[in-house]
Amino acid sequence: MRPRDLSEFAGQEHILGPGKLLRRAIETDRFKSLILFGPPGVGKTALAHLIADRSKARFVELNAVTAGVADIRRVTQEAAALRNNNGRTILFIDEIHRFTRVQQDALLPDVEQGTVTLIGASTQNPFFSIIPALSSRSQIFEFKPLGSDDISKLLLRALTDKERGLGNIPVTLIPEALDRIVTMAQGDARRALNALEIGVLSTPPQPDGTILYDLTVAQESIQKKGLVYDEDEHYDTISAFIKSLRGSDPDAALYWMAKMIVAGEDPLFIARRMIIAASEDVGTADSRALVIATAAYQAVERIGMPEGRIVLAHAAAYIAAAPKSNAAYLGIQKAMQDIEEEPLLPVPNHLKDAHYKSAGRLGRGKGYKYPHDFPGHYTAQQYLPQKREYYQPTEQGEEKKIQERLAGLQKKFSGGET
Repeated sequence: MRPRDLSEFAGQEHILGPGKLLRRAIETDRFKSLILFGPPGVGKTALAHLIADRSKARFVELNAVTAGVADIRRVTQEAAALRNNNGRTILFIDEIHRFTRVQQDALLPDVEQGTVTLIGASTQNPFFSIIPALSSRSQIFEFKPLGSDDISKLLLRALTDKERGLGNIPVTLIPEALDRIVTMAQGDARRALNALEIGVLSTPPQPDGTILYDLTVAQESIQKKGLVYDEDEHYDTISAFIKSLRGSDPDAALYWMAKMIVAGEDPLFIARRMIIAASEDVGTADSRALVIATAAYQAVERIGMPEGRIVLAHAAAYIAAAPKSNAAYLGIQKAMQDIEEEPLLPVPNHLKDAHYKSAGRLGRGKGYKYPHDFPGHYTAQQYLPQKREYYQPTEQGEEKKIQERLAGLQKKFSGGET
C-alpha cells in the first residue's frame, strides 16, 4: 500500500503539504541530501521510494543493518563513474543511525562532493545518532506519528484496493473494530495495516462468504499498543515529566510517568529526577517535598516494581501539587557565579575557626556572638564582609513565613537592635 504519488501520501502535511519545501523539491527533482527521522511506520521509506519513482537519478538502496564500508565504496565508485557522464545517484540508507562512526565517515566525502545525494531514514534524532559533519550537510525533516484520520483512510483504502490491497475479499469492517486498530496503532501505519491483513486472512468466512472483522478480531490482531521509546523519546518524555511537575500539573506528571514505567524506564532514574525537582522547583516553599522524594527513592529501591509505581505516583502527585519556588536554586547559582567571577571575599576573623590552641593569639573567633545566647536565638552580626543577596524567598507556601521572618531580622540588623 505504499503511495504511488504524493496525492496518496498520508500525513506529514507540515513538510509535504502544498507549497512546502520538501514537496517542491520532490516535484522538481531538485534537492540536496536529506535525513528523514521519526517513529516507525510513518512513511520515511515510502517517501524515499516515491522519490525514486519520480526522480531521473539512479536510485540505490542500502540497509545500515547489513551494509558495510565495502558496500558504501562500491556504490560511491559507481556513482563517481556515472557522474562523469552527467548522471546522478541517489543513495537511500534505511536505519542510517545504525551506521558506526567509521561507516558514516566513509560516506562523508562523497556526500560533501556531491558524488551521491544521500537520503537517510532514521527512527532516532539525527543530532544524537548522526555525526555532525554528515547531518550539517543534509536537510533534516522530522516525521510525526500519523493522525487517526490518516490511519483510517489508509485502512479503508487497503480494503477497497483490488490491486495492492484486500479489495478482492468481501470484508465487513465494524466501526468499533476500525477505531480499535486506529487507537492501538499509535500513529504507525505499518502496524495498522498488518493488523488489518492478519485479521482478514485468518478469520473464517461467514456462511455468505464475507469476512466479519469485528471488535474481537481487532483486539486479537493488535493486542498491545506500540510504544516507541528510544534515546530521543527518553529525553523528551523525562523533559515533559519534569516540566509538568514544575508547572503544577499532577495529571500530566502522572501521564508522562506512566509512559516511562510502561516503556521500562529505570524507576530509580524517575525517583532521582523527582529529588532534584523537589529542591530546584519546590524548594523552601514546601521542604517536605524533598523529604517525600528522598523517601520515595529509598522505598522503590527496597520494594522494587511493580508496587514501586504507587510510591513514585505518591511523590509525583505531591511535588506537582506543592507550591513552587526556585529561590534556593537561583541563590546557589548566583553565589557560585560570584565565586567563579568575582574576587573572593575573605572570611571575617570573628567567623574563623577558633577551636585550636593559640587561635586567640591570631584573633580567630574574637567578637563572635553565639546566637543562642540572645533572645529569639538571634543577634545582629556580620556574616559577609560585603553585602550580598542570594536567597530571595517568594510569597509561595512556607516561603511567605520565611520572607516575613528574614525581613524582621533584617530590620533588626539594619537598625542595630540586639
